[in-house]
Amino acid sequence: MNSTIETCRLSPTLQISRVLTGLWQIADMERDGQTLDPANTAQSMKPYVDAGFTTFDMADHYGSAEIIAGTFQQSLSQPHAVQLLTKWVPKPGQTSKEEVRAAVVTALNRLQSKKIDLLQFHAWNYADPNWLDCLYWLEELKQEGLISNIGLTNFDTAHLRIVLASGIEVVSNQVCHSVIDQRAGGAMATLCLEYDIKLLAFGTVAGGFLTDKWLNKPEPVLDDSLTWSQMKYKRFIDEAGGWEKFQELLAVLNNIAKRHDVSIANVASRYMLEQPAVGGVIIGARLGKSEHVQENTKLFQFSLTDEDKASIKKVQAELTPIPGDCGDEYRKPPFLTASGDLSHHVDTIPPPFPTYKGSDGRTKALSGTIWEDIAGFSRAIRKGNRILISGTTATNGNKAVGGNDPAAQTHFVIDKIEGALQSLGGTLEQVVRTRIFVRHVNDWEPISRAHGERFKTIQPANTLVKTEIIGDEYLIEMEAEAIVE
Repeated sequence: MNSTIETCRLSPTLQISRVLTGLWQIADMERDGQTLDPANTAQSMKPYVDAGFTTFDMADHYGSAEIIAGTFQQSLSQPHAVQLLTKWVPKPGQTSKEEVRAAVVTALNRLQSKKIDLLQFHAWNYADPNWLDCLYWLEELKQEGLISNIGLTNFDTAHLRIVLASGIEVVSNQVCHSVIDQRAGGAMATLCLEYDIKLLAFGTVAGGFLTDKWLNKPEPVLDDSLTWSQMKYKRFIDEAGGWEKFQELLAVLNNIAKRHDVSIANVASRYMLEQPAVGGVIIGARLGKSEHVQENTKLFQFSLTDEDKASIKKVQAELTPIPGDCGDEYRKPPFLTASGDLSHHVDTIPPPFPTYKGSDGRTKALSGTIWEDIAGFSRAIRKGNRILISGTTATNGNKAVGGNDPAAQTHFVIDKIEGALQSLGGTLEQVVRTRIFVRHVNDWEPISRAHGERFKTIQPANTLVKTEIIGDEYLIEMEAEAIVE
């Protein structure tokens, strides 16, 4: 790698440049149905590598990005001089072990490689525990040698905690993180530092809005005249307080940029590179059309002063915080996507668990854990407008989830409760009563705080008691009741 380009070691087998070139705009360039020529487009990657930007980020749904990147890597005399990071984003609903393997093999074929440097996984619905099955199966493929490293993309703090506490080895979490969107700077960063997980930050230049081009410019209309990336980040700007607040932010960044003789984009990305949990920033490229090689090189020719950072934090405090946790923009309103909903991503979110109607008007939902068969009970029952959910532990199939982390177990238990509700036509917001049983009284606080994170705006009636729980691996059991209006 070029000595002037900062690098980050994600694992013993993977070192990346701290500025990764994102290839998501290939999908936008192909949105008229015309596929880019792989060989010709691949040559536009060479200037990046020559400058030391050897790491490229893509996904299975970024048009022909994997094919183009694989074609480029094969043209090199030293193919291992570049790092190709991709993502697997399965459709919502049940995915089998065979389908996981097929997806990895497809990526390998498109990349023309025998092993994926980093496969990053996205889950649409945490209430469906199949997402955890997928990660266990990806681990098996890693052991088999098809994957070098596993990462996550758009995971929130609670579910990254579940993954780590369950012993699944991941090296990174790719999330939106910018001077506009500081969601990853709190609990997420703390957890990543605790486990030495690196954040890969995208959106650091907000689809090009955090550049000199938009300083003192009128507000653009949010329509198809914008690129997909611009449509997406215009929604972030609106959510953060609107165009006037955004211009105030740009003015502060511009003053800092002038002091260092760099661009607004440089300052915006450098600020993110200097966040303690950030391993790298992902800056998009429209290969063959809009390239920023020399511009990106300047990121490693200056550092921000304490005064610079204080000025940025002061103007950030005037912005409206982006709601929720990392990745929530893909799972709940407001959907901060190009279309403003999930229409470009998924058709529907299937119910997590199978349901069965009885002759007496009740409907039961089964989550498939071994305890349901052993003890002869349902995960949940709906009769009329009432849903009653059985005592639930952090069990997925025959596996205990969450290790010795009481918060991780609690979040997974609430996920299963939410899955039962979804399957029976209810929502977490309709819960009116929860009962929590804890093994160790000293675990009451992390368990209560996890319950508080998930129910803070719902505030059902609640009871928490210390008791013996069957199964030494379980720290918490919880039941719930909901009324569906």
